[in-house]
Amino acid sequence: MQLPPKVTDRAFARLAEIGAAEQGQALRVAVEGGGCSGFQYAIELDTPKEGDLVLEGHGQKVVVDSVSLPFLSNAVIDFTEELIGARFVIDNPNATSSCGCGTSFSI
Repeated sequence: MQLPPKVTDRAFARLAEIGAAEQGQALRVAVEGGGCSGFQYAIELDTPKEGDLVLEGHGQKVVVDSVSLPFLSNAVIDFTEELIGARFVIDNPNATSSCGCGTSFSI
């Protein structure tokens, strides 16, 4: 059974910090072919489009297109700050393997 992805409070808070909603933007999380493991995440600010799944919290939006949605079933979208930098990350239970950078995976 496919469950929608979840977004952490920390990810929504970061979107609020950068003023995404005030700019009419949402965080788009998509899955594309490519990367060193077969698929890669594309994460960017974008405007919601018809057919997108819209996840809302703290006045902010995260959107996922219908093609990417099965790949992100039950995934967790988070924001992390580490020594190497701050970024949005995906904890995806569907990925059977991933590369060291965390942006590429296989199913």
